[in-house]
Amino acid sequence: MKLTKAIAPVAVAIIIALIPSPQGLDAYAWHYFAIFIGCVVGLILEPLPGAVVGLIAVVLAGLLNHWALFSPEQLASPKFHSAKAAFSWVVSGFTNGTVWLIFGAFMFALGYEKTGLGRRIALWLVKTMGKKSLTLGYAIMIADTILAPFTPSNTARSGGTIYPIIRNLPPLYDSSPDDESRKRIGTYLMWTAIATTCVTSSMFLTALAPNLLAVALTESSTGILISWGDWFLAAAPVCILLLLIVPLLCYWLAPPEVKSGSAVCEWAAKELTSMGSLSRNELLLLVFVVMALLLWIFAGQYIAGALVGLLVISLMLICKIVTWDDILANKAAWNTLVWFATLVALASGLSKVGFVHWFGQLVGSHINGLNPVLAMVILALIFFVLHYLFASVTAHTTALLPVILAAASGIPGIDMQMFVFLLVPMLGLMGIITPYGTGPSPVYYGSGFIPGATWWRLGAIFGTLYLVVWLVIGLPWLMMIF
Repeated sequence: MKLTKAIAPVAVAIIIALIPSPQGLDAYAWHYFAIFIGCVVGLILEPLPGAVVGLIAVVLAGLLNHWALFSPEQLASPKFHSAKAAFSWVVSGFTNGTVWLIFGAFMFALGYEKTGLGRRIALWLVKTMGKKSLTLGYAIMIADTILAPFTPSNTARSGGTIYPIIRNLPPLYDSSPDDESRKRIGTYLMWTAIATTCVTSSMFLTALAPNLLAVALTESSTGILISWGDWFLAAAPVCILLLLIVPLLCYWLAPPEVKSGSAVCEWAAKELTSMGSLSRNELLLLVFVVMALLLWIFAGQYIAGALVGLLVISLMLICKIVTWDDILANKAAWNTLVWFATLVALASGLSKVGFVHWFGQLVGSHINGLNPVLAMVILALIFFVLHYLFASVTAHTTALLPVILAAASGIPGIDMQMFVFLLVPMLGLMGIITPYGTGPSPVYYGSGFIPGATWWRLGAIFGTLYLVVWLVIGLPWLMMIF
């Protein structure tokens, strides 16, 4: 099985490269596309870690630059130095501001974890709102929403903070995994948590790492820049509405048998007492994250989002909230930095070699005359539903986003800026549909409180709801602000 996973990406790339290039597309662009698809297959099958797959693909394209990166006209120019140009392209992703914004946001999450601020916030909400099952669901929602803007990994947010707290709650009411007692309260709590984090992952640019990857890919494909404030403005109306109704829907569709009780509040109070009073580092971190949020929203014209992240990292280091050794030991942050930098370079290559332009014209020629709004809706539906085929939002983004954007660019009359804001914030919402759809899914599915049949049923219901609300309310909202 491991050998098959290792051979498949290489085989797919070779087979595509051996097929004659389509009419209107240069051979070198087709060869580059073959490498790109091989990388996508590697990201899906994961014979090696995603960062390694991306690094191999971008290095391979750089080594084969005479056949898969540069046009004959470029190579014929006496002033063109292919080796230097290829290396500059290979490392271009590491100069992308969005990639460094991801890294900075990972450090925010490290601060939350090390100081205990995230845990304190969640425990305080549970203590305050935990007397009734319904309000406990809202406490989970509020906690995730508070943490989301500064935790770009929803896996870390859920698996590192929310889940470790709520997994202690079902036993207080004799609700156990893998048997019928899970219905007492366990299923309700776990489903509320995953349903919430999928919404918050769409609400904030920095709440999900693939959001930032999508921004970088969008910029390289279309030239459209998306700021933190622009993203929030586009997504907030729909996501706020969904956050307000999700705990109630979970209460109806995964109803807890236990409606109220004091055990949860008492447990949270004991945990808070053991943590002691608010520490200096917690207070400083709170000031820093609020400052970062304000700068992202209001100062985008004066200071880049990535520089805000690096500023907060510097302040945390100066104040010893985190140490340099803590940063060096954060493997997830460095892994994501390398992974996304290589994927950004690879996706930019599709535009560089002319594949995106060619594909956009091809699609446009086949659906010419289609109403632009209807075309946007159809493409958004395709993008959302195809997530059933992916076990990674990152792989989904890398594989489909450049292609869907290229298809849209070939349709006359489409407002590309509006379409981008319709498409990319869906990445968080689509994670709800399967037990493997987003990072936290295996965490909650593995808890034993959400059986497979229950997940597929609720995933279809909530996925349909999220999609309908996004299109019915979100599209008119985008049409109004753009």
